[in-house]
Amino acid sequence: MSETRFLRALGIGLMIAACMALLAGCQAWPGAAGPLQVKQANVNGATLTYEEQGAGAPVVFVHGCCTDYRAWDAQRQAIAPHYRFIGLNLRYHGTAPWPDDGSKYSIQTHAEDIAAFIRGLNAGPVDLVGWSYSGLIVMLVTVEHPELVRSLTIHEPGTVAYVTDPATLKAAVDDRTAMLGPVVAAARAGDAAGAARLVPVAVNQQPDFWDTATPDTRAMFDDNARTIRLALVAAPPPPAMPCDQLRQIKVPVLITDGADTRAFYRLAAQGAVACIPGAQLVDIPGGRHLAIIQQPDAFNAAVLQFLVKAGSQPRP
Repeated sequence: MSETRFLRALGIGLMIAACMALLAGCQAWPGAAGPLQVKQANVNGATLTYEEQGAGAPVVFVHGCCTDYRAWDAQRQAIAPHYRFIGLNLRYHGTAPWPDDGSKYSIQTHAEDIAAFIRGLNAGPVDLVGWSYSGLIVMLVTVEHPELVRSLTIHEPGTVAYVTDPATLKAAVDDRTAMLGPVVAAARAGDAAGAARLVPVAVNQQPDFWDTATPDTRAMFDDNARTIRLALVAAPPPPAMPCDQLRQIKVPVLITDGADTRAFYRLAAQGAVACIPGAQLVDIPGGRHLAIIQQPDAFNAAVLQFLVKAGSQPRP
C-alpha cells in the first residue's frame, strides 16, 4: 500500500470512529429521525416516487443504473437523524408504471427531472449525492443549475467523458467494455432478467454477489431489470461533459471510490477530481462499486464529515 493510500485509509478509520460515536448518540433517542414517508412529485409530465425522512438541510440522493432509491437504505438510516434525507427514483425506475414507452430515457431527461424536482421542494439549494450512472446526471445539474446545489457528492461516477489522456482513456474504455459487454449482449437478446443479474456481478467484480446479497438488494435489481435495455442499449449518447465544464463547478465536491474497485471507476473518480476545483477524493477501505451497500459505515462517515465541512450543519 502506498503512503498516500495508507494515510487515506487511516483518516477514514478515524472518521468512521468519530461519526459512529455521533450516530450512537442519535440512536439513543428512538424516533429521532421521525417516520419514513413515501411521496410522489409530478415533474415534467412524469410522477416520481421518493422517500423522505428527517428534518433540516435537504440531502437528495440519486441512485445508479438498474436500481432505485432502495440502494440508499443504509445512507437513509445514517443521514436522517441529522438532515432531511430524500431518496429519489429516476423516471422509469422502481416498481411504478411508466409514463410512456421509455423512449424519453436519457441522461438529459433525468437531469431535467432532478432540477425540476429540487425546485419543487422549495427548500433552497440542496446537498446532492449521486452514484455511478447518476454521476453524470448530478454533474450536469450542478453545471447547468448551480443555484440549486449547495454541495455535490459522487461515489464512482460512471463516465470518463472528461478524460483526455489517450492512454488513460483507452484503459478506462477497455475495462468498461469488458465489464458491460455481457450485460449489453443479454439486453440486446431480450433477456432483461439475465442482464439485471449480470450487472452487480460485473460492476463489483464479484461472482458470488447473488449468494451474499440480501433479499431486498436482490429484489431491487430484479425489479429494475426492465430499465437495462433503456440505459445501455436504447438511450441516446450522453451529453458532453469536458473538463472545462467541470471546472465551472464552484460548490464543495466530494468524490469517493472503493479502494479495491475496477480500473474504469478508479480512473473516472480520479479524472473528475483532477477537473473540479478543490474536489476531495476519499477511498473507501475494501470497497468497490457497491460500497454504498456493502461498506456503508465508511461511506456514510465520509459523507457526514463532508456535509459539515461544506456548511450543512446537522440538527442538534
